[in-house]
Amino acid sequence: METQKKLRVVLLSSPGLGHLIPVIELGKCLVADHGFEATVFILPLQASRAEAEIIESAMTPKVLNIVELPPPDLSAAGLDPNAATATRLVVTMREARAAFRSVLAAMEARPDVLIVDLLGAEYLCLADELGIPRYVFVPSNAWFLALLLHSPTLDKETKGEYVDRTEPLEIPGCKPLRPEDVVDAMLDRSDQQYHEYVQGAGKIPTGDGILLNVWEDLQAETLAALRNEEFLGRVVNGPVYTVGPLTRPVRPVGLGKELLEWLDKQPSESVMFVSFGSGGTVSAEQLVELAWGLELSQQRFIWVLRQPIVKSLDGSFFDVGKGDAGDEVLSFLPSGFTARTHGIGFILPSWASQVEILSHPSVGSFLSHCGWNSTLESIVNGVPMIAWPLYAEQRLNATLLTEEIGVAVRPKVLPSKKIVGREEIEKLVRTVMVEKEGHTLRVRVRDLKSSAQKAVARGGSSYESLCKMKEDCQMGIHHIKKSH
Repeated sequence: METQKKLRVVLLSSPGLGHLIPVIELGKCLVADHGFEATVFILPLQASRAEAEIIESAMTPKVLNIVELPPPDLSAAGLDPNAATATRLVVTMREARAAFRSVLAAMEARPDVLIVDLLGAEYLCLADELGIPRYVFVPSNAWFLALLLHSPTLDKETKGEYVDRTEPLEIPGCKPLRPEDVVDAMLDRSDQQYHEYVQGAGKIPTGDGILLNVWEDLQAETLAALRNEEFLGRVVNGPVYTVGPLTRPVRPVGLGKELLEWLDKQPSESVMFVSFGSGGTVSAEQLVELAWGLELSQQRFIWVLRQPIVKSLDGSFFDVGKGDAGDEVLSFLPSGFTARTHGIGFILPSWASQVEILSHPSVGSFLSHCGWNSTLESIVNGVPMIAWPLYAEQRLNATLLTEEIGVAVRPKVLPSKKIVGREEIEKLVRTVMVEKEGHTLRVRVRDLKSSAQKAVARGGSSYESLCKMKEDCQMGIHHIKKSH
């Protein structure tokens, strides 16, 4: 009997670790569990230790082919040097399309299917040129996808700015959304990134399906609305496949010797991990308040410390993992802080092996910017959170985590708008680490950890969802061949 040939999938990741990590993990999953051959095309932002580590871990053992596309010349594209991060990303993707088309056409073995991440929806037409099925991978949650797909309707129905509304926004399958919780791109309707966002939202449902980095039990109600023809199902061309949680595996040598030795000495679930992800940072004033809050809480902590921001909360997006904290960044801390917290706190330079820290038994909570990768890494390791949203869709995620999923607490003010004071930080840390409410969060997140493990195991909902996607892919290839 002839062995069925492996399907060759090409995956395209837009720049940034928040996209690169889940795209690589999706590729690895398709190869290891579903018999695909996978090539991942990436657009490196800048050479950084963080990005190099992610790529290296994907290459050993070599499961995927990884191809770096040449970075486009953004100045030639007429991009304003001060353009918002989201605009820079969209323009980068647009300018790289010709190079990707050439590389795709020159591939020795023609691909059978194309998967692009959500910023690559403009690339779906390249699959049409090759006559292959095409899918969009959304490396976020169902609330985010629902808001994204509903935004062209909101754009037509809403006058003025969303943030000036007094009434919540009604999004199918979601709790009423506070106007201030919309994604960054929706904050200013006169900005270029808003028009790019709405335009992109119209293209995402036109593929043969959408892959989403959640699992069925996490957001059942919203997923039902995304599939219901009376709600958002009428906009989506193909199925919504739940494929998560896709997170980086823990590597045995991921932590430095000094940090590992320190963690091993701490009691179980006694350490607060503080990190604002691959691109986030805070102001100098907020950094001081955070330091005082951690010290006053009298709880152990690991803090990934970065230079304070100069202009934007995603100020580290294009420099993640470059350079060390050093004396310069330590100088922003309150006088005597490092001496007073010696042995209680551990400060790390600019970037850390987050998954290895969260998986350590001594870690008991996570003060996080609520990027979706970080959120999933926290949940799959059973770690409750303090939600500290900064940019992108993080305010939406923080509301989801605190009000719907129930695995986090958050400050009373938005950290992206106002300074969170040391007394409130102290209270939040103690709430999660030692109070009864923290215990409730911990029980809930452990339940979700178990649910997530079942979803990705053989026979689980996400495993079966990718099996279905593969079947649909094969059917699509068959139909395309017949029609030609």
